[in-house]
Amino acid sequence: MRNIRALTVTFMPFYLMRIGNIQLRNKLIAAPMAGVSDKPFRHLCYTMGAAMTISEMLSSNRDVWQSDKSKQRMVHFGEPGIRAVQISGSIPEDMAYAARVNEEHGAQLIDINMGCPAKKVNRNLAGSALMRHPELVKKILLAVVNAVNVPVTLKIRTGWDPEHRNCVEIAQLAEECGIQAITVHGRTRQCLFNGHAEYDSIRQVKQHVSIPVIANGDITSPHKAESVLNYTKADAIMIGRAAQGRPWIFREIQHYMDTGELLPPLPLAEVKRVIIGHVQDLHNFYGSVKGLRIARKHVFWYLQEYPLSIQFRREFNVIENPANQLAALDNFFEILHNQKELIELCSNNV
Repeated sequence: MRNIRALTVTFMPFYLMRIGNIQLRNKLIAAPMAGVSDKPFRHLCYTMGAAMTISEMLSSNRDVWQSDKSKQRMVHFGEPGIRAVQISGSIPEDMAYAARVNEEHGAQLIDINMGCPAKKVNRNLAGSALMRHPELVKKILLAVVNAVNVPVTLKIRTGWDPEHRNCVEIAQLAEECGIQAITVHGRTRQCLFNGHAEYDSIRQVKQHVSIPVIANGDITSPHKAESVLNYTKADAIMIGRAAQGRPWIFREIQHYMDTGELLPPLPLAEVKRVIIGHVQDLHNFYGSVKGLRIARKHVFWYLQEYPLSIQFRREFNVIENPANQLAALDNFFEILHNQKELIELCSNNV
């Protein structure tokens, strides 16, 4: 397997991609991530430059749809950008029904999950476990494609394990079934999120299908985005974990694609504005109790590289009032600002 970081690359023309009748404004897509890609996070990523954001995985088991968790995962009319929802399951009829219901609720694109490596998902023969059963994959894809009038896409891994990489076979099958685009995460299910993503398989998929291919896995910087696009020849890239605590990565990559120049680090005042705005949106969307809990993990991601953040997060995680969470963040950034000014003053006096 070739090491992509050792390659000398020249960036390809930055044309815009279409998925069926949907025109993307750029090549950057925010990945669906359970427990992360909720409405506030999708809105933020879109504002920061993602062409499309995809919802958290929604089970096709209609018995759970009445829960608050499932209702909050559905996309709705009025959301900005392309309204895309990801569904998961193993029963073709249930998957088709889930796709229809989400289309009725405003989804403009349906994504099918065959890449999730979680044990609780795989035990139900959903997610990446389906890659071991191409015949069932075909039934699911045909059922969903024929059930809706919006484009249907598919997300997969390179295979179940390194000895059984069958992403090319599944991609070709998907194209035959009417899938409009395919995302490939550069790891097998057995690899989970360990090690480094490999891009040879994504490159092979692109060589064997005519539908758009989206590359996913370990894309953490503008330079890496450029390298992956050039090496795999993918039509777009999908960014997941790298956007946690850094949703402005989409803006950084797009600026580099447009100009060949790297943006300077986001000013502290802008970081503060983004974080506080995000936390407020979480409070409003989930309510004070659940919003408080969910805000904690996002604040952890945002602040993990800042000095004094370890002690601050301990204190932040026991706050039980939304207004106090916001006040604590405001105070933390005031301390950072004062420290920065002091350092600059000392440097000027040397």
